[in-house]
Amino acid sequence: MSVTAPQGFRAAGVACGIKNSGALDLALVASARPCTAAGVFTTNQIKAAPVRYDQVLLARRRAGFRAVVINSGNANACTGPKGLSDVYSVTELAGFLLGFPPDTILVMSTGVIGVPLPVDKIRAGLMRAVPALSEEGGEAAARAIMTTDTRPKMGVRRLTLHGVPVTIGGMAKGAGMIHPHMATMLALITTDAEIDPDHLEALLRAAVDASFHRISVDGDQSTNDTVMILANGASGARVDERSMPLFQEALTDLCIELAKAIVQDGEGATKLVEIRVRGARTPEEARWIARHIARSPLVKTAFYGEDPNWGRILAAAGSAGVTFDSDAVSLWIQRENEPPLLLFDRGSPAFYFEEEARRIFQAPSFRVLIDLGLGEGENWVWTCDLSHDYVSINGSYRT
Repeated sequence: MSVTAPQGFRAAGVACGIKNSGALDLALVASARPCTAAGVFTTNQIKAAPVRYDQVLLARRRAGFRAVVINSGNANACTGPKGLSDVYSVTELAGFLLGFPPDTILVMSTGVIGVPLPVDKIRAGLMRAVPALSEEGGEAAARAIMTTDTRPKMGVRRLTLHGVPVTIGGMAKGAGMIHPHMATMLALITTDAEIDPDHLEALLRAAVDASFHRISVDGDQSTNDTVMILANGASGARVDERSMPLFQEALTDLCIELAKAIVQDGEGATKLVEIRVRGARTPEEARWIARHIARSPLVKTAFYGEDPNWGRILAAAGSAGVTFDSDAVSLWIQRENEPPLLLFDRGSPAFYFEEEARRIFQAPSFRVLIDLGLGEGENWVWTCDLSHDYVSINGSYRT
């Protein structure tokens, strides 16, 4: 189940012809009740029309929202004034068909940059999507937002607040142009809890910082990144100061699941790798080093080649612009549920068996751990390998 798992939400996914393949390319998610909303968006200076539209709308108010329209195959980015006008056309039609005011409709887009949005196709798609809305439509909606993704990314968390069952559902897309802060990724999260706008925004930002802001596929950042949450209160449970930590834990856990699914499905990826840096002066310095390692082509190709070339990892750490003592640095690699293998010990190569190191690099998921020996700062990033298929996919993305 996905975004329709919480009470009061329905969804649909249809093919409206944006994608030449005929695959699903238009998703609609609607709530039976008005929702409070919050969003986190790309920090790229080039922002797509739907991002600009949503940001203005959410700055004006953060309650009363009823639906989200999401198309794939076309980013509606770098399309000038017409791009924004096209967004208004989509929200006006969606609002008319749903019986809601246009300014209660939010919009997301993903796909090719610089191509006008095919509004006529989206209009036709919306006329099919609205009557198709159902509580069973979550998976179709998750498939409709995919671009180079190989599979839909969905998740659900259930918890109890003040004795009342509450559900959080989510879907995400993303496989390339992935790097903090976020990437060519979209995520929509729904919940039937009641949450005031200020608390909702704080909860979302904390969850995104622990999840979507910690992933990197290729080091590129998109024009369309959006993570949005809608809360309709249909469960009757209210998130207050006392229950916020419990809701935060569930929301963050869901976002981490979706974020890791994006990395696992990275374009051409065969491995999920956690880069964890500890012993830094501050968490910020640890995160900066982890990100620098995660985006290194030499490191990522070593992951793909299953070559435990720890020299590349240390070189990437040392070029991150953070000052540390190389003689205090240690490095381990670790498969899940196994003890770590020490490769580099306080400035010198450690004794280990190359075959054991290679076995760890052959795993579909493993961890690289670096200790700088400076302080208590610790942080991490999830990344993937860089394969031949990544070049093939992106070399012919538009054609």
